Amino acid sequence: MIRCLTLVTCAAFAFTAVAADAPQVAPAEPAGMKCIFNGNDLTGWDGDPRLWSVRDGAIHGETTAENPARGNTFLIWKDGVTKDFELRLSFRCNATNNSGIQYRSKHVTEGKVRNPWVVRGYQHEIRNQNVLPSVSGFIYDEGGKRGRMCLVGEKAVWGKDGKKLTGTLIDQQGFEKLFKLDDWNDVVIVAKGNHLRHYLNGRLIVDCTDDDPERALLEGVLAFQLHAGKPMWAEFKNIRIKEIE
Repeated sequence: MIRCLTLVTCAAFAFTAVAADAPQVAPAEPAGMKCIFNGNDLTGWDGDPRLWSVRDGAIHGETTAENPARGNTFLIWKDGVTKDFELRLSFRCNATNNSGIQYRSKHVTEGKVRNPWVVRGYQHEIRNQNVLPSVSGFIYDEGGKRGRMCLVGEKAVWGKDGKKLTGTLIDQQGFEKLFKLDDWNDVVIVAKGNHLRHYLNGRLIVDCTDDDPERALLEGVLAFQLHAGKPMWAEFKNIRIKEIE
């Protein structure tokens, strides 16, 4: 029997006077979410078999000095796409490098690609760090031109002329209390239309509206990243998704 576990931690935090707006918690998990990882093997997923495996019920990606990634490489979900959706999962990784969760992204197979599993598009950053801004949760434009589109703590709107900040969601003190170094952390990603929201351990940390008419992404693949460079590992479990209307 396949079982997906739900772990949502909601907490109240104290803030400095400069700080963030009142904390916003993640919505309750809806009925009917679909488990898309069976906990035993990589059925339904495709990636470099040298680097991806299953360990103790979790997807495990790892690079070493002897077995490096040839450019950024991804494990791609093959049984569906992400349009308007809610995604929930848990992750952990080490601190030597970074990983990510791609969504509404494109699997790139033509042109100058370093390996057969290149993905470009929206990325939910994954890091084992707790000092802003280089932490888990920001939106990165993988393979694109906008770089770190929306940092942790930002409520923002992207238009054709760039980014406009409209609010603050969490500060350094709050993030240190929220993020679990060297441990499992829970992610909720909600994407509806051009509105993208990232929750960490039950709290909203990124709220981005992508109004750029040329660059906004409305549909594409889901994937997990192993970053080129320093040896690293990242793990993902309890992966479930639901289309939303």
